[in-house]
Amino acid sequence: MRAFRLAYDGRPFYGYQRQPDVPTIEETLFDALRSLGVMEAVDDKPAGYAAAGRTDRGVSALSQTVAFDAPTWLTPRALNSELPKTIRAWASAEAPNDFHATHHAVRRTYQYSLYAPHEGDRRTGHDAVVDERAKNALERLCGSHDFHNLTPDATGTWRGLSGRMQREGSFLQLWFAAGGFPRELVRRLVTVVHSVADGSMPIDRVDRLLSEESVDGRYGVAPAPPEPLILTDVTYPQIRFASDPDACTSSVRAFSEASTDAQIRHRTAETIATQIEHGCEY
Repeated sequence: MRAFRLAYDGRPFYGYQRQPDVPTIEETLFDALRSLGVMEAVDDKPAGYAAAGRTDRGVSALSQTVAFDAPTWLTPRALNSELPKTIRAWASAEAPNDFHATHHAVRRTYQYSLYAPHEGDRRTGHDAVVDERAKNALERLCGSHDFHNLTPDATGTWRGLSGRMQREGSFLQLWFAAGGFPRELVRRLVTVVHSVADGSMPIDRVDRLLSEESVDGRYGVAPAPPEPLILTDVTYPQIRFASDPDACTSSVRAFSEASTDAQIRHRTAETIATQIEHGCEY
């Protein structure tokens, strides 16, 4: 049994889990394993296969973890030879035969890059935020709670949550960690923090959301957009991953190229917006 760390840009995919007729990370991984001869064409999945989690459509990952029975030659570098640049394996570990990537994970950590400028943004309609209010909201959300009002799931809603935040320019970096997360919980937590920070939600509403009583439509919390969310870590006490130098180099290059492309698109859009702004009267 071998476990692999996968990093991926989730934006081109319809989530991690396989779905018919749409691209997913899982099916792309299985296609690569078939091309490498690790899976037969008729196989549904590799022997012993499990994944740490099922990220939603548009959500990315740094340390998604998959494990399955693999030949000794299947290194991250070898796996990358059949994967697109949007999905990179970069580390691996030998695991016990009974290892299960889902059930044996004791902690999952997500990071969200929340665009939240102090002064607001007139162009995009973003209101100004107060970091202290964001911090207060985050502190109230942390701890052991039943998050049934912040997920569509009916079970598995009681979680012990930890979190932290850090200001980076116009962004608030938010981290959330727990043993597991019901659907959409992280993105709804982000919405709560942002809404309290910009004043659109009173701080005492947080306690209402964490109460046993279900909230109605007026007070429901929508999930924040998925694209800024990354699964950054999955913790397994008994597993020690070793990075593959060649795979790491190719991974850094692939995501650096994607970053450069994004900066070029940003500069182009910013130039157009600025020129229109200068040429128009408000």
